Amino acid sequence: MKKRMILLAYVALLSFCGSAIFGSASAYGAGEGMQPVFRDFPLPKTLSICGEPMPLDNQAVLERLDRELTFTAWDPAQVFMWIKRSGRYFPILEQKLRQTGMPDDLKYVAVAESSLVTNVRSSAGALGSWQFMAQTGLKHGLRTDRWVDERLNFERSTDAALRYLQNLKEMFGSWGLALAAYNSGEIRIKKKIEEQKVKDFYRLVLSSETERFIFRIAAIKLILENPERYGYIIDKARIYKPIDSEAVPVNIQTPIHITEVALALGIDFKAIKELNPEILGYELPPGSYTLRVPVGLGTKTVEVLNQPVRPPHKGEEMLSETYYVVRPGDSLARISSKTGIPVDVLRRINRIQGSRITVGQKLRLTS
Repeated sequence: MKKRMILLAYVALLSFCGSAIFGSASAYGAGEGMQPVFRDFPLPKTLSICGEPMPLDNQAVLERLDRELTFTAWDPAQVFMWIKRSGRYFPILEQKLRQTGMPDDLKYVAVAESSLVTNVRSSAGALGSWQFMAQTGLKHGLRTDRWVDERLNFERSTDAALRYLQNLKEMFGSWGLALAAYNSGEIRIKKKIEEQKVKDFYRLVLSSETERFIFRIAAIKLILENPERYGYIIDKARIYKPIDSEAVPVNIQTPIHITEVALALGIDFKAIKELNPEILGYELPPGSYTLRVPVGLGTKTVEVLNQPVRPPHKGEEMLSETYYVVRPGDSLARISSKTGIPVDVLRRINRIQGSRITVGQKLRLTS
């Protein structure tokens, strides 16, 4: 059964590629009865990233581009999803890049970092479309606490990423080095420049991951600028559209359960959560910020949020802002549900191995 599934997958790949990628046997001088042969993808004669020419006359540079373009172009499922998601996120990105006067090519960095999956998390803890580590996000203006993680908000994290990239460009003087520093950290790139006495990305010896990062961005640019050239044909109706919403200013002193707001608006809890993925728990956090709601509900949302907050029902627990005392029947999952703090975060800040907790134990809610 497994062999049959592999064979079917291979046949499907051949069908996908079609004449755009396969040449006929006769085109290659083969005789009748020969199977179609794979046709290599074309390499550009010239290419620039963020307005900076890539030295393709250097054979080593050309081969690195060839490698990334080959691996990328032969990943059809991924490329199709890039094309579809780009319809939703590129308009936002392109507008922000125009407003800041930054190169349009920087939109491909988000694709290289996360494939435009807004909630992706790396094994190292980097999160969101721009793969910010928590401390880096905080440094560049993103709120990251028990209530909110703005690394999950596409617009807010994009603003932070562009500020960071602009700072790196000013620091290193070129976009190539700025992108390398975005990938591996500015301290590491400064050290490499000092050790090697070279300030040119293409002449520096860097980690394999960082060297590949720029060429991966280049490959993504080549394919997404001209998908048909690489065999990708997609109906425009299949490309995802931006999600319309209204921005509502929020200024509340105490948390409000999202379900209460959703019921008052006549929508589902899920509708609010999906428009505001940065909200970690089940409650709107206290403070001043912007909430996204479906189009047409902005005014009503303001009215709902300005209503007096009901007192807690009898038996409801009032949670400290900083600590939670374990009660009978509690588990980490249940406490996570009550507080809105993910289980892995509770484990980390309380140094808990496994899931064992005891009644009366005082758990920290903030790091």
